[in-house]
Amino acid sequence: MLNNREQLQEILKKANQHARKQAKESGASIYYMKNNKRVREDANGNKFEIVFNDAGNRQEFEYHE
Repeated sequence: MLNNREQLQEILKKANQHARKQAKESGASIYYMKNNKRVREDANGNKFEIVFNDAGNRQEFEYHE
């Protein structure tokens, strides 16, 4: 069973790398959650935290890990 888990982890890792590569090549951003925060990563690798204020307006701030 452990072997299957390791295989699944490797498949997911490769899928993530492929999706990032495709997004970068097309100039698109990728969006994901990290440390309970919404993150947008642009094609150049710049990361921004996405927050919504009380009025529901979207704001982006430079994301630091």
